[in-house]
Amino acid sequence: MMSMGMTSTLKAIKGCRVLPGLHPRCSCSTGKPPQTLAFVPASPPLDPLEVKKLQDFICSSQRLFVITGAGISTESGIPDYRSEGVGLYARTDRRPIQHAEFLRSFRARQRYWARNFVGWPQFSSYQPNVAHLALRKWETLGKLHWLVTQNVDALHVKAGSQRLTELHGSTHRVLCLSCGHQMPRVELQEHFEALNPTWSATAHGVAPDGDVFLTDEQVQSFHVPSCNECGGHLKPDVTFFGDTVSREKVDFVYQHLHESDSVLVAGSSMQVFSAYKFALAAHDRKLPIAIVNIGPTRSDHLAFLKLNARCGELLPLIVLQ
Repeated sequence: MMSMGMTSTLKAIKGCRVLPGLHPRCSCSTGKPPQTLAFVPASPPLDPLEVKKLQDFICSSQRLFVITGAGISTESGIPDYRSEGVGLYARTDRRPIQHAEFLRSFRARQRYWARNFVGWPQFSSYQPNVAHLALRKWETLGKLHWLVTQNVDALHVKAGSQRLTELHGSTHRVLCLSCGHQMPRVELQEHFEALNPTWSATAHGVAPDGDVFLTDEQVQSFHVPSCNECGGHLKPDVTFFGDTVSREKVDFVYQHLHESDSVLVAGSSMQVFSAYKFALAAHDRKLPIAIVNIGPTRSDHLAFLKLNARCGELLPLIVLQ
């Protein structure tokens, strides 16, 4: 059973080409991903008693509802925004693009797509880690009822999860803001290359959503294609900051939450309300909530159990019978 958008995400990922070595247009290395723990904040050693508590929590659940965030993908080498000391907010003064800015400004769209074009070969090559695979296994064994991810990296899809909603969309899809036409992101990469045969840029660090840092001077001559169907503006099929998740998708997630008997939050600070509201709804329904995350979260006061640990270190330890 695949959720809305999952089929097109899977087709887009199957069409991806992982480019080895140096990207021909920039100096960023794509042959070897960064150290997988480079963007993971420090955490204390696992407490066996706490591990047993999570084991008991998962085993007692019959229809587990899981919410994941950026903290599950940092162990695959993808940076996040909020992790203490290593997140984008802590390392730089850069901030993600705002939805309204992308809509109203040609320069903003040009800057976004130039940065995304350079970062795409590396971003699209990231692979799921043991935490993604553990959740896929729980689904296969009938323990996981539904998985909602805030991430746009498609790593849960790559891991094989099917009972899944990508709450904020996926960077592996592109849509037209005028006619709604969709295409795989890898296909757009080919259009970029055809329109910019001599353009090149030196990247200055990788950002969480698949782009890199470029100067304004570097992007001034970058050409952005329009929709082949109607000539409209193209946008990644993701929910930018300042935008809202569709009512249809929210209702779809609520339906599966109402069918569940417990909730696990994995790798999320739950600062974004679009996910936090599901924890509030679970608490209102008196569903037990467990949280696995390094550092405090917005939902800690709602939790039956909180573990300050890496998802990839803890989730594979859970044994299902």
